[in-house]
Amino acid sequence: MPIDLEKARDAKLAPSEGSWKADDVILYHLGVGAGLGRPTDPAELEYTFEKNLKVLPSFGVIPVFGALGAVGGAAGIQINFALMLHGEQDIELHRPLPVSAQVESESRIAGIYDKGKAALIVLEVETREKGGEPLFTNRFSLFARGEGGFGGESGPPAGNVAPDREPDLVVESPTLSHQGLIYRLSGDKNPLHVDPEFAKRGGFDTPILHGLCTYGIVCKAAVDGLLGGDVSRVARYQVRFAGVVYPGETIETSLWNEGDRVLIAARSKERDAPVISNAAITLR
Repeated sequence: MPIDLEKARDAKLAPSEGSWKADDVILYHLGVGAGLGRPTDPAELEYTFEKNLKVLPSFGVIPVFGALGAVGGAAGIQINFALMLHGEQDIELHRPLPVSAQVESESRIAGIYDKGKAALIVLEVETREKGGEPLFTNRFSLFARGEGGFGGESGPPAGNVAPDREPDLVVESPTLSHQGLIYRLSGDKNPLHVDPEFAKRGGFDTPILHGLCTYGIVCKAAVDGLLGGDVSRVARYQVRFAGVVYPGETIETSLWNEGDRVLIAARSKERDAPVISNAAITLR
């Protein structure tokens, strides 16, 4: 059987190291739309210019993205990555991200759930400054089609349900037709996001935007829209990927201020189609 629950549960992956500097942060910010249409706006320059550079919390997925490739080598797991979907993303920030750092990460399979026709695999990656204190913890929820039916638990229900009222704020974030070409330079070279022929084999008419690019765009919309650009207030950011974005579309992000949390939903404005749901930022 491709998934052996007893072997896979809490399996640990090889530790890894990484680093980043200001240029990596700026490139990531450009990849999620910073400066678009307002290149000299002081608030945008805090994302794109070294002088007062800050780091979006969603940047924390970049230094550990390579850990996804190790999932298939974990004990008890043999899966077809061509049938893998990124279902959810969750990052906890133990403190605001520095502009540059050297880090070390430890990864484990934190959960495996039986969804019938698929398995939901939760990869947890804890990252700390090299020889220092914890920085952030990522949880990648990976939907492995065709790997269900092994008899495991079905998993917890979806949380972070948007309230039944009008949002407190709606932010429109246009994307560029070549947005994916910029974002992929931060490390995700999946041809699904650039090669039309590959995208067609995946069932899409044209390449789609990276889900984690949408993740960053929506994070920036919330931070700028309701938090006054204060990245240090984000303690946790969770989303469920509900659909795709085609480069050139406008992402419309709805925000509800719920005291210690901001609840979030996002859609493609042009197609009126959801792209992110069950999302929240927990505030510190």
